[in-house]
Amino acid sequence: MNAMRSIRHADSRQSAGFSLLEMVVAISILALALAALYQAAGGATRNVRSDEKYAYSVELARSLLAENAMVPISGISAKGETAGGFQWRVDTSPVALQRTALPVGSLHEIEVGVSWVDGSKLREVVLNSVVEGIGRR
Repeated sequence: MNAMRSIRHADSRQSAGFSLLEMVVAISILALALAALYQAAGGATRNVRSDEKYAYSVELARSLLAENAMVPISGISAKGETAGGFQWRVDTSPVALQRTALPVGSLHEIEVGVSWVDGSKLREVVLNSVVEGIGRR
C-alpha cells in the first residue's frame, strides 16, 4: 500500500505544470499567429492607401472632363501636375462627321489621363468621351 501511495504522489508531481518544451511550442505558435496578423494589417493599410489614390485620380479625371465639356474647334492639348504628384493630361481631336450635316469640329473626342506612382508601379486612369467643339475656325 505504501508503494501505491508513492506512485500516485509521483504522478501528481509530473502533471502539476507545463514543461519547458510545451511552453516553447506555445510561444512559437503565438509568434506565428502574431506575424500573420501583422502582415494582414500591413496589407490592409497598403490597400487602403492605394484605393485612396485611385479614387482621387478618378475624381481628378472626372473634374477635368467636366471642365472641358466644351472645347475650341482647334482642340485642346494640355498637361500638368498636382501638388500630390499626380500627372494629368487632356487631349482632344475632331470627330469625323462624314455622314452628318454637322460642321467639322463641332464634336471632339476627348481623352483625360491621370497617372501616379504607387510604390514601384506607375498607375493610370484614362477617361474617354465626346464633347462639343465651339467657336469659329
